[in-house]
Amino acid sequence: MQTIPRMTQLKLNQFLPYRLSIASNRVSAAVATAYEALFGLSIPQWWLIAVIAQGASVTQQALGAATQMDKVTVSRAATALVERGLVKRAPHPGDQRSHLLSLSTAGQALYDAVAPKALALEAQIFGGFSSAEVAQFSAMLARIEAAAAAIEAEQG
Repeated sequence: MQTIPRMTQLKLNQFLPYRLSIASNRVSAAVATAYEALFGLSIPQWWLIAVIAQGASVTQQALGAATQMDKVTVSRAATALVERGLVKRAPHPGDQRSHLLSLSTAGQALYDAVAPKALALEAQIFGGFSSAEVAQFSAMLARIEAAAAAIEAEQG
């Protein structure tokens, strides 16, 4: 396995965690601008809608785990979506402290409108890459996420 050449001095423009963060921020900003302008959605709101659309109903805790967003961000986004009538909140039959969230008819219609635009934006961002490069990048992201999770677990 090849290792990253060791820097003797930290230079942010060569520090891969920094560059990954910058790239992520730029992509998020482009996406956020599009979703806000077209649909009045923040990134956290869109992520919740996208996760909820994948199943019947889900708890806020499960949404936090799926999106890696903190409880406060998930709660605010969920509250805003419920207030807009895009998400329905129902009591959780197995846990009185929790609620189940599902898309309303309006929420499903919004998802159906946003999803193709999200896929088009992804295609635009990655259009300069071959399918093999995109697959390799996706695999590398999975490995980066696993390595970061392992470090997180070690540090408690």
